[in-house]
Amino acid sequence: MDSCRNEIKCTLCPHKCVIPEGGTGLCKARVNSGGHITGRNYGVISSIALDPIEKKPLYHFYPGGKILSVGFFGCNMKCPFCQNHEISQSVGEGRNITSGELLSVALGLKDRGNIGIAFTYNEPLTNFEFVCDTAKVFKENNLKTVLVTNGNFSNEAEEKILPYIDAMNIDLKAFSKEGYEKLGGDFETVKSFIQNASGKCHIELTSLMVPGINDSEKEFSEEVNWISEISPEIPLHITRYFPRYLMNTGSPTQISLLKRFGNIALEKLKYVHIGNV
Repeated sequence: MDSCRNEIKCTLCPHKCVIPEGGTGLCKARVNSGGHITGRNYGVISSIALDPIEKKPLYHFYPGGKILSVGFFGCNMKCPFCQNHEISQSVGEGRNITSGELLSVALGLKDRGNIGIAFTYNEPLTNFEFVCDTAKVFKENNLKTVLVTNGNFSNEAEEKILPYIDAMNIDLKAFSKEGYEKLGGDFETVKSFIQNASGKCHIELTSLMVPGINDSEKEFSEEVNWISEISPEIPLHITRYFPRYLMNTGSPTQISLLKRFGNIALEKLKYVHIGNV
């Protein structure tokens, strides 16, 4: 009975996990600590590197630049084909670092072309508080902040962090309610996240084309039409899937399909890029 009274609902994403004291949500990264929901490993990173901005992928935001890229652990979706499951689907040991230390690293890399920081590799918004705190520090020091996210988060969370974000790459993993249900996400939430971000920061979208999951030409055409209604200027990255994680057999996406989808997209969108080929 006591544990029931200590349960708290996490409202960061549409799962709205009810978490007992000391427990974690579906993402494994949100914890009920003393009656307060927060990131389980505040300031614990899984990886850090200086990457080309194009690797995020962002092709129309400071092209040719570099960006300090940081990852955490955990994800609030459960894609069976996850291309980075070693850190997104686990909570492992990492390196402790503060926002100030990340700022010092970023400033020290400016002579190598660094423009700021990118939160990437896993789903960074599961470590919402640390991302917010760090993004604020970078904003105060005139450095750019990039967010690479699945967009499966509440409007309230997005509104809190948007003032500190300069660019996003948002994964649009399918274009149907059923498709997102299979992946542990909410279709309408992701669409709303993309619509809210448009015009408030630079955005680019990525669709990983997975055979049997989201490679329907009809569905993809609907996706392109929807993006174009928001803005035909939004770049779309159509990327090739390789067997990974729970879908570790079978073949990669056929390049011919990527090219066909690329041509479909170019009928409505100005910037279309095919990746992982």
